[in-house]
Amino acid sequence: MITLVLPGQFRGVLFDMDGLLIDSEPLWADAEATLLARHGAALTDEDRDATHGRALTESVAIYAKRLGADPVALEAELLDLIRERYEAGAPLQPGALDLVRALQGRLPIGIASSTTAPLIELVLRGVGLTGVFGTISSGADLGLPKPHPAAFLEGCRGLGTAPHETVAFEDSAVGVRAARAAGMFVVAVPERVGLGPVLTAAGADLVINSLADVVVAG
Repeated sequence: MITLVLPGQFRGVLFDMDGLLIDSEPLWADAEATLLARHGAALTDEDRDATHGRALTESVAIYAKRLGADPVALEAELLDLIRERYEAGAPLQPGALDLVRALQGRLPIGIASSTTAPLIELVLRGVGLTGVFGTISSGADLGLPKPHPAAFLEGCRGLGTAPHETVAFEDSAVGVRAARAAGMFVVAVPERVGLGPVLTAAGADLVINSLADVVVAG
């Protein structure tokens, strides 16, 4: 087990949401499988790899091309499916709540996600974290989803910290590349077995097993 001690040299923290704070990958997989089944197709492991960490619009574009469907209508359909699943409850990842609560009042914290802000707020309400984060930045809303660094750069501006003094927590290679491009120290937490080497290759400075491996001291 590798332990990261905060705050260390850092003055702020930005978290990804899906797959990192929230165990939402199974919810997305179920929603996308349902969507594809409605249109006579099946969700594959290759689909999961291609869409992991990507904005909804980008995932839909992949499916729309395969299905020969209207991407706008397909996106609306998938949005309804994932909203239903979020409203039913998206479980927190191990260590997520304890870490967020431990950082409150010690370091500015925020979310930098490829998910749209309304969906982020929906999830945060469901897990009792509304108002906890000082800033929420959405690459999808900015029109520049990960791996573009926009969400992280906007997040740093919201926190009032420079990228080099802000740590980013991510679970996807796309997110790791985005945070690295922003000039941040990147801690990766694989959301499934076997992703560690992929996240290291994407540029993660540190790979840990769980958010429970982070100690807040001082």
